[in-house]
Amino acid sequence: MISDSPLVLAATRRPVPHTPVWFMRQAGRSLPEYRELREGTAMLEACRTPDLVTEITLQPVRRHKVDAAIFFSDIVVPLAAVGVDLDIVPGTGPVVPAPFRTRADLDRLPDLTADAIPDITESVQRLIAELGSTPLIGFAGAPFTLASYLVEGGPSKTHEQTKALMHGDPQLWNDLCERLAQISGAFLRVQVEAGASAIQLFDSWVGALPRADYTAYVQRHSTTALAAVADLGVPRIHFGVGTGELLDLMGAAGADVVGVDYRVSLTDAVARLGDSYAVQGNLDPALLGAPWEVLEARVRAIVDEGRKAPGHIFNLGHGVPPHADPDVLTRIVEVVHEHSAR
Repeated sequence: MISDSPLVLAATRRPVPHTPVWFMRQAGRSLPEYRELREGTAMLEACRTPDLVTEITLQPVRRHKVDAAIFFSDIVVPLAAVGVDLDIVPGTGPVVPAPFRTRADLDRLPDLTADAIPDITESVQRLIAELGSTPLIGFAGAPFTLASYLVEGGPSKTHEQTKALMHGDPQLWNDLCERLAQISGAFLRVQVEAGASAIQLFDSWVGALPRADYTAYVQRHSTTALAAVADLGVPRIHFGVGTGELLDLMGAAGADVVGVDYRVSLTDAVARLGDSYAVQGNLDPALLGAPWEVLEARVRAIVDEGRKAPGHIFNLGHGVPPHADPDVLTRIVEVVHEHSAR
């Protein structure tokens, strides 16, 4: 039963046979079989092709024996599905040629409906048939991070245009984020209704904000996105980068599990979150290149820290780097399972 899988048990703060482990970006660029399969196919096309999505999602499950699959997609896929002109540029990321800056731009963001993404439903259904007792995690980008891509026109280190719009025209900002929350929520709901056993909402860039701004301009929109699957009974994971000061607020937005990046120890995260949430994390991806004895000691230490949480899912504190050695990831899974066995 998926509901008795270690991932779902940990996410719902129930006893587990061992600490479950999966890796953000486990499906993708670090695997030679992925690079071979993706050759000649653009990212957006790959994300909308069920044969490719199914195989790419399954590759790390076969190789690493992780406790969950993460749906292979990209956070801008639902934006493209509603008609936003964008591209995912290798080495850069999502690029929006005509950034969103005015009220008229809202007309470029219609609601997302299930009939716009039948391929997503098909891909999830295929995966559920293949995965058996291994749960599938669906995901979407959070409204703030999606808004940042749209307003900046691509990735940004400063989010200057985003913050200027947020403070300069709060009504336009909130109207934009309301539309994005609907799109994110609908994308999550399609995945869960097709069979996903958990979801993760990625707010990759929200760590750029102080607590007051998160509360005033962001939290309610993330709450809307997460609420879209509240009635479907699946655990909800909420993750951001550089969000140590926001962990409790991100949990309160509607999460069952709060993702912790590598900048904050799990011990400190649990102290900030209390007993209401499971935690996920948080090995620094940079340590994947360290000597094995150093890396193994850190993995075991994180597992030990996680024992003090109401529930713990082992993961990296961000995504798998493209140059990571896949064999190291496989060994980490083995160590986590062995060291945490109850």
